[in-house]
Amino acid sequence: MAGHSKFKNIMHRKGAQDKKRSAMFSKLSREITVAAKMGMPDPDMNPRLRLAVNAAKSQSMPKDNIQRAIDKASANEGDDYEEIRYEGFGPGGVALIVEALTDNRNRTATNVRTAFAKNGGNLGASGSVAHGFDRLGLIAYPASIGGEEKVLEAAMEAGADDIQSGEDGHEIWTAADDLHEVSGALEKTLGEAETVKLAWKPQVTVEVDEKDAGSLFKLLDALDDDDDVQTVWGNYDVSDEIAEKLGQDG
Repeated sequence: MAGHSKFKNIMHRKGAQDKKRSAMFSKLSREITVAAKMGMPDPDMNPRLRLAVNAAKSQSMPKDNIQRAIDKASANEGDDYEEIRYEGFGPGGVALIVEALTDNRNRTATNVRTAFAKNGGNLGASGSVAHGFDRLGLIAYPASIGGEEKVLEAAMEAGADDIQSGEDGHEIWTAADDLHEVSGALEKTLGEAETVKLAWKPQVTVEVDEKDAGSLFKLLDALDDDDDVQTVWGNYDVSDEIAEKLGQDG
């Protein structure tokens, strides 16, 4: 990954979503409810639910909202959501993976396809881009937690596979199956992480120029605006200079 482009550049920027906090909380609640329905409603006994709750906490979602989403699953209330992954190409040949939770597969497919078509992209077949990504666990800490040496030592002790540190913070990578165990060990030494989630990490990145970056950000925003879309991952590398010029924070 390019030195000037930290992981926040690869996982679509959350800055835009901060303005739509209620929409973000709705997506987080949906993931919590689905995770709780799929396993035990106790985060300590359900790794996926623990990840969902941690993600909600990192976005300052109120505890009452989190508990309400868990209770909804326990009472078997709410809609039944299906997990769907879409793959496609954005402007500049960027590969994108879109993860969605939906109660209407046709609606979501139409919306995602429209977002790609209107913003210089093409929705591909299943498997068309995923081969260029690795499915890994990601644990992120702010730079304020300490220097690279301290975090590296803690990460190695916890059984992590890789660490990338920069002025924006620390990204700790694990095998997908080890994420719950490694994050638990790190929490004891470094405290609660900003991010703990399964991620699609690109094997190579594509540098995007200003013209394509403008169209790409419009596509990403269109996808983010869809209630069914949970996360958008990509292999794009947009320089800080271009991102700032276009008014983005990533």
